[in-house]
Amino acid sequence: MTETPAFEDLLALIQDRSAALRSSVADSADLDVRVPSCPDWSLRDLVEHITEVHRFWAAAVAAGPSEKPPTVAPADATLPADPLARPAAATRELIAARSAAATRELIAALRAAGPALGCWTWWGDSDVPKTSGAVARHQVQEAAVHAFDAQLATGTLQPVPTVVALDGIAEFVGVSHGTAGPWPHEPTRIGLHATEGKSWLIDLTESGSHLIDGRHEADADVHGSASNLLLALHRRLPLERGRPRRPGEPPELARPVLTSQTSQPEKPLRDGVRSKYVTRLGLGAVCHG
Repeated sequence: MTETPAFEDLLALIQDRSAALRSSVADSADLDVRVPSCPDWSLRDLVEHITEVHRFWAAAVAAGPSEKPPTVAPADATLPADPLARPAAATRELIAARSAAATRELIAALRAAGPALGCWTWWGDSDVPKTSGAVARHQVQEAAVHAFDAQLATGTLQPVPTVVALDGIAEFVGVSHGTAGPWPHEPTRIGLHATEGKSWLIDLTESGSHLIDGRHEADADVHGSASNLLLALHRRLPLERGRPRRPGEPPELARPVLTSQTSQPEKPLRDGVRSKYVTRLGLGAVCHG
């Protein structure tokens, strides 16, 4: 298990990962290039998404405790629907400025609230608290994964920073798994093992998905860097069974390896069951806030 970064560190990481996303977009000659990991989106769409996400959560935190999501006022500046109606450089500058402003708005709202203020969240069915601190933690992951999306689209891949990825794995299981409901198959246990030395055990049962402490045998294990494990959970990288990295393959795209620890190695990975593990592990919506 790992400790969540301090609240101020989370705010700094939101800024850092959001800036990394904008930096990748700034270096791209084409804002209409598709994002492979979010194929319905262009780079421009991706930046607009993170802008909307930051403005939404700034409003949610500022509103305080609530049973309803906030109503967010329209942005002051809008982009023309026709990409030819504005020069590419001006469009790039505008969406970058809007995104930076939204990030500042989010960080300001979080800093004003502190880590313990209650607020609306979409993960009310999980064990994760509905607080500004949990929002800050989740927004680090939102920005980090979408920064990877931008880098993937622009060919500027960098691994997710280790401190972000290590905390992000537990955050993903708590939020995304925690809101997914019961495991509809035979109970199983999966181990995630980062090359940085950290491990997580996930129990999948009719009561849902939960991290457990201690040393326990797992039915299947996934090995990889913390960055690649996190990206696999978010469906940015596929899982493979027992394949070494191919010569020349960027380490950022080395696929985490799924293995078995049972006496019958083929059983947990037989037809259909392996896909259940992978589906359950990768519950992250491709593009969500």
